[in-house]
Amino acid sequence: MNNLKAVQQLKKRVLVVDDDTALLRILSLRLSATGYQVETAESAESALAYLPTFRPHIIITDLRMGGMDGMALSEVILKQHSGLPIIILTAHGTIPEAVTAIKEGVFSFLTKPFDSKLLLEHIDKALQLSGHPQTSENGEEPTEWRKNIISHSPIMEELLNQTNLVATSDTSVFIHGETGTGKEVLARAIHTASPRRSQPFVDINCCVIPEALLESELFGHCKGAFTGAVQDKQGLFQAANGGTLFLDEIGDMPPALQSKLLRVLQEKCIRPLGTTQTIPIDVRILSASHRNLEHEIKEGHFREDLYYRLLVVTLEVPPLRKRREDIPLLARYFLDHLVNQSTKKITGFSPKAIKLLIAAPWPGNVRQLLNVVEQAVALSTSSIISASLIQKAIRDKPEEMPSFSGARDSFEREYLISLLQMTHGNVSHSADIAKRNRTEFYKLLNRHQLNPALFRSKKQ
Repeated sequence: MNNLKAVQQLKKRVLVVDDDTALLRILSLRLSATGYQVETAESAESALAYLPTFRPHIIITDLRMGGMDGMALSEVILKQHSGLPIIILTAHGTIPEAVTAIKEGVFSFLTKPFDSKLLLEHIDKALQLSGHPQTSENGEEPTEWRKNIISHSPIMEELLNQTNLVATSDTSVFIHGETGTGKEVLARAIHTASPRRSQPFVDINCCVIPEALLESELFGHCKGAFTGAVQDKQGLFQAANGGTLFLDEIGDMPPALQSKLLRVLQEKCIRPLGTTQTIPIDVRILSASHRNLEHEIKEGHFREDLYYRLLVVTLEVPPLRKRREDIPLLARYFLDHLVNQSTKKITGFSPKAIKLLIAAPWPGNVRQLLNVVEQAVALSTSSIISASLIQKAIRDKPEEMPSFSGARDSFEREYLISLLQMTHGNVSHSADIAKRNRTEFYKLLNRHQLNPALFRSKKQ
């Protein structure tokens, strides 16, 4: 039974989309026999509905279908899941369509009748390039790097797909996200998935070390370099040599030190304080901040040239409120970990407690959730954590989920405001972007009591 489960975990998920049911059946049988887990959809609309739950590693779709066609489906998917490979099959393929498909981000384009062996080669190559090989060299799925990231939400799965793609290179990666979202955990995952995994991972929080000491921490110093320097000290760049250096809260680094960091990144060598000797270094730089660095540049607090050195690739860690489906999973994980470290016999949360956890606003994100579970475990006197304990630990009024109509109205209003801001109150331009005629667009504005003239006055 364990061997069967292991085999099932190794299977890569393939979503096949075609309005030809006979072809769907044939493809499903062939791919399943090869070891893939296959789901089929008879329309593009059905395929989109499968994405959040099935979470395929690759999509194979027909080009010509009733309703949304394969190109339109690819466009929608790639906007939401840029790392998801798509193979288009068609009996009506032309060279211009193939070129267009590839330019839009589609992995490959095959014409019907297709060669099964060629299709399997394309699938295998697509999975390799997207960081999802059918099996690793030792026959196990390469998931060690993400074992500390607890999630089953689509938004996190997309982030992890991107993470796996960038991990294999030496590209500098900037991780942006609110405080407590787990930026350091993601940085460690990148290192573990990279070729540098056997070398050191060194991290430093730039906002907790005084400016006078930060330069010495990063680059080291020689004996006598300053008062109190009684011996040589190796800096973190040297400590991380051959591996990865993670600069957390880089947005709080003092401006004077930013220029020195830029020089190190350009010259790939450091000079410890108190010496003229330079030391070559081979370090991959990961950085993170909760700040908006583009805003910091405009305010004169962050160097633009350093920004482009650090932000070659940006990964956005979503706040916990954007991945509420992960809250019960995370809460259970934290509970099990805490109970294993204590003598208490706590088996779970009450249904009302789970409901409170899911509805809470979580300004402190995953770090706050851990704190809440830790407090509830410490104060619990029964085997089930009650809703009252959770409410006391959260200390925030739970957010109420809006009704469908309320959520729709809120989105509609924000969308209209965004359009008017973008066009400085130009109704014709706004209606054109929204693909609505002027009369209908004016009705929408009136419904939400929005006056375009107010936005014209804000034009800069």
